[in-house]
Amino acid sequence: MKRFIPIAAVLLLLMTGCAAETGSKESAGAEQSIPSITEQPNSMPEEMPDQFDFLVRFGYGEVTKNEVNTYEDTVTKDLVVKGTATADITLTMDEMRSIYKKMREINIMADKELVPAPKVDVCHVTPYSVDSWKITINDETKTFTWSGENCEPTDDAKDLLELRTYIQHLVAGKEAYKALPEPEGGYD
Repeated sequence: MKRFIPIAAVLLLLMTGCAAETGSKESAGAEQSIPSITEQPNSMPEEMPDQFDFLVRFGYGEVTKNEVNTYEDTVTKDLVVKGTATADITLTMDEMRSIYKKMREINIMADKELVPAPKVDVCHVTPYSVDSWKITINDETKTFTWSGENCEPTDDAKDLLELRTYIQHLVAGKEAYKALPEPEGGYD
């Protein structure tokens, strides 16, 4: 305990020293806004580039068996107790452009805030969905994972869920996907 007090005093001194202002307009009472992660500049090209592919895996908990993979032009469907089924599905250029446009609107290549700030009253959902993404645009590849475990997802997580749902609907309309077997069973 005696060691903790000097360390706490040094930390407190450092924190107050770092907060000291020197004649700037912030110290005169003007508020300084701190840009959020989602306010990062959008480095994605306006038009969809030739090199654009993505993979999204999704499912419940550690069971992320559903997959849309434009790198290999395949779609995998989780059949629950019957395993998985995969079909060769190539999205059209118009579909890829519409997905790219939605990705650009949410600035998908920027850093994302996917975990809500900790709260005292934390609500969790069971079972919860998990999405894993891999996106390549012009030799830059971004990967990330988020889950729907929290009752109050971040805005970035909501955007990604909406995007994944949009992609799911595009794929579900394809004849090759409709020909896949129906799942049996469910997840608890």
